[in-house]
Amino acid sequence: MPRRVGPRQNMTDPSGARRTIAVLAVAALALATLLFLSSGSQGWFGPSSGVRFHGRDVALEDLGGPFTLSDMSNQPRSLSDFRGKVVLLAFGYTHCPDVCPTTLAKFAQVRRLLGADGPRVQVLFVTVDPQRDSAELLRNYVPSFDPDFIGLRGTKAQIDAVTKSFHARYEIVDHQGDIVVDHTASTYVIDTRGKTRILTPYDQPARELADDVLTLLRSP
Repeated sequence: MPRRVGPRQNMTDPSGARRTIAVLAVAALALATLLFLSSGSQGWFGPSSGVRFHGRDVALEDLGGPFTLSDMSNQPRSLSDFRGKVVLLAFGYTHCPDVCPTTLAKFAQVRRLLGADGPRVQVLFVTVDPQRDSAELLRNYVPSFDPDFIGLRGTKAQIDAVTKSFHARYEIVDHQGDIVVDHTASTYVIDTRGKTRILTPYDQPARELADDVLTLLRSP
């Protein structure tokens, strides 16, 4: 089951959140660098192809599927729009103090590690807190890690449908202004044909994720 986290949050004004973006990005980049410097010795053999991945090959599992949400300009975006690219999909929210900014910073590092192949990777960040995460707030937050990253939002019903299809979980609880958000922290790696192929843990090093992405990019 994908890892879930539950950071505690105080209710903040969106303008205050925007002022913290630079600080969060720098801190997240530092932590992502530590993850990059660490290394893992074990991989996962794909059940259908025998390909070794650092993450878990989920090709034979029923994860994900077509969806359409609104982007940071309130334009509809479908998963099928990104066919031909490897998609890194993560669920989170802009008020997240650690997991989400660290994950986005790692994704930016993965694109840099891939060099010329970096533009063939599309990051999609789906907010599970659409009530607070307006299109404007996503626009100020998500591209601060990489201009090509896309933030997506929708109604609660739409978000529920997408998270359910990916077997992801989230819960938002408001205790008199003190917000608690519990959400899946794993990354879903979707191949160039739109199939969810790899599930990676939050703490997987950027180098390993880049290796897995490159394997998918080179697959026929």
